[in-house]
Amino acid sequence: MDRLTELQVFTRVVELGNFSKAARELNLTQPTVTKYINSIERQLNARLLNRNSRSISLTEIGARYYEKCKDVVRNYEEAQRVASDNNTHIDGLLRVGTSLTFGRQIISPLLIRFMHAHPHLRIDVTHDDRYVDLIALGLDAAIRLGSLADSSLGGRYLGLNPWIMVASPVYLEQHGEPRVHTELTNHECLIYSSVQESDYWRMRTPSGERVSVYLNGRLRSNNLTSLITAARNHMGITAVPYYAASESIRAGALRQIMADHVLPDQEIHVVYPSPKLIPAKVAELIHFLKEAFQEEWWLTLPSIEHEPLMDAQEATP
Repeated sequence: MDRLTELQVFTRVVELGNFSKAARELNLTQPTVTKYINSIERQLNARLLNRNSRSISLTEIGARYYEKCKDVVRNYEEAQRVASDNNTHIDGLLRVGTSLTFGRQIISPLLIRFMHAHPHLRIDVTHDDRYVDLIALGLDAAIRLGSLADSSLGGRYLGLNPWIMVASPVYLEQHGEPRVHTELTNHECLIYSSVQESDYWRMRTPSGERVSVYLNGRLRSNNLTSLITAARNHMGITAVPYYAASESIRAGALRQIMADHVLPDQEIHVVYPSPKLIPAKVAELIHFLKEAFQEEWWLTLPSIEHEPLMDAQEATP
């Protein structure tokens, strides 16, 4: 078997967390993907993946092997792109779908940078928190958060979107700062309603235990900006993506709490209508986004504008 193909298959299985998704993206059968993984493990005389009927996970040696493999695959793909697309002229119209808050704060600035790099390209951006039909809307690509459902769409993993718990210093001074997950039930929680099991926050404790905390809260919203505004106005504790709270944290309006309790990360993917036929402008966008979401991208966010914080006097009717 071709060793480079084996590495490509292995890295996609790890990043997608699923043999069938990797097979579909790579235009292979699932038995072929399994054969590639088995071949690597035989050559190394080591198990790289723990498998069961519902999920896969990396072994300790598998995790170290993946870190090396992804660099090899990335460098190869970059070399191929440079060789084949060195003077490619990207132009025409690129229609992109994205969500509201993530789209406004993260994707829109990236698309502006992408347009500066390709001055003959036009972009039409659609913002919608629903998973829209790409083909019906004529979208070339869409950026989606969360695990990908099995579908006929093509898809590439871009990176992770971490979540944190935050509250205003004023709220914490008035109500106390929770230190362990069991104390959250005594607090007013601001609930994001666009996730499954929104009445619970799932997290991993410092000891590694996975727990679910039932939430008490008067405010629920499917909009992250509304929750950030409420938290900044001392209404309670909320769990939001780091990017959504980053500016408020820098400004001192919000503070991260219980940083040693880890909330589940969201996966970031780009999807496109066909897994086999990828237009050059979409392939270029995928490469650009892969580079943008490297490592801890959320720690290097530029400043963004916020609505002015309503003070207590203005908040009184």
